[in-house]
Amino acid sequence: MGLEIGIEWLTLIMFGSLLVLLMAGLPLAFVTGGLACVFLFILGDERALNIVPSRIFPLMTNYQLSAIPLFIFMASMLERAGIINEMFDVIYKVLGGVKGGLAAATIIASTVLAAMVGVIGAAVVTMGIIALPAMLKRSYDPKIAMGSIMAGGTLGILIPPSILAIIYAVVAEQSVGELFIGAVIPGLLLSGLYVLYVILSCTINPKKGPPIPVEERISFKEKVRLMSNMSAPIALIVIVLGVIFTGVATPVEAAGIGTFGAIIVAAIHRNLDWQTLREASLTTLKASAMVIWIMFGATIFVGLYVLEGGQQFVQGALQATGLGPWGILIIMQIVLIVLGMFLDWVGILLLCVPIFVPIIKALGAASFGLDNPDDLVLWFGVLYLVNMQMSFLSPPFGYALFYLRGVAPAEIPMTDIFKSALPFLGLQVLGLVLCMLFPNLITWLPNLVYG
Repeated sequence: MGLEIGIEWLTLIMFGSLLVLLMAGLPLAFVTGGLACVFLFILGDERALNIVPSRIFPLMTNYQLSAIPLFIFMASMLERAGIINEMFDVIYKVLGGVKGGLAAATIIASTVLAAMVGVIGAAVVTMGIIALPAMLKRSYDPKIAMGSIMAGGTLGILIPPSILAIIYAVVAEQSVGELFIGAVIPGLLLSGLYVLYVILSCTINPKKGPPIPVEERISFKEKVRLMSNMSAPIALIVIVLGVIFTGVATPVEAAGIGTFGAIIVAAIHRNLDWQTLREASLTTLKASAMVIWIMFGATIFVGLYVLEGGQQFVQGALQATGLGPWGILIIMQIVLIVLGMFLDWVGILLLCVPIFVPIIKALGAASFGLDNPDDLVLWFGVLYLVNMQMSFLSPPFGYALFYLRGVAPAEIPMTDIFKSALPFLGLQVLGLVLCMLFPNLITWLPNLVYG
């Protein structure tokens, strides 16, 4: 028989060693999985290692998860086909005459992009390559330019078809379609807040974001012609999200349709060749493998922790604070924000959600003023997605900050990139608070669609 360790010490040792190894720069997937196997062996015996396949196998064979590689492939196909550059170009020319128009165009283009791409890195890097030079050339304030690229880029985690929502639904045993629909209004709300902020601050101080000079603007006729160029990719988004929302197809089937559609769109734009297909497939392979490995590692880690009584320990600790249901919810959100500064989103999801969701369910829908227990889980799920956006912008390890660093001009210091993210982080906090205070922002649309 293995060692007997109290749950308090075990929590400290497990999460402490996790933190130390991650700070040493080891990959999350292997740290969580490896540590879990070590602890399994110390705490139990060789038979305890049987938990490993029993946790991994349900994930390997989960049908819902097959949507992930398909959506990633669809995104990388559209990106390779140059659709994203064209789209920014169109929106940029249509909105160029407004004060702060280019920054607003960047956010709107990113919002449309988010509806094609469930992955974050692609959006930030692509927009950083296309939009940043364009804005700096027009003497935009670099902080507004960089902030709008990063904030727009993080929308991909929230607006369907988000990869994170698919994984969340699998872990929390929820409907992917409902989560997708629940995330639509919060996603548009945040996108709207960003655009509003950019246009307001450029109207107050036009030096921050001057409009394009008159001689470079284009006629209405030109604008219509440009918009028609974008009909194929936009039709693709409408079809993919349409079949999910109307319930005609499951998210996995919709992802299949989207993948096929992306190949056709690439062909229409004359960008379909072996090279494109090969590169898109490789990107998909790397991204999906990374996500799945992190899932394997983290699920064993949490499985062990819950098995040792971690669930009851966390629940007891939260109740001992003497805070009501809202207090507990706020603590959870703060924990997620703090973790978001250090860990990556798949890791946070698999470490926290299996522990948090049962606690939220135990508090009951009534204590948050919701009528229906299903609404409660949906609401918490979308709050989680909104919260995870912040992890991309929050220093010191926000991914978006480093994606942008990779493509920003060398003379812009890292501190400026951090500073440019702060106002948008504030807007994300505002968005999160609004979604907490008004659960209907999240639950209204799914209830309308699914009755």
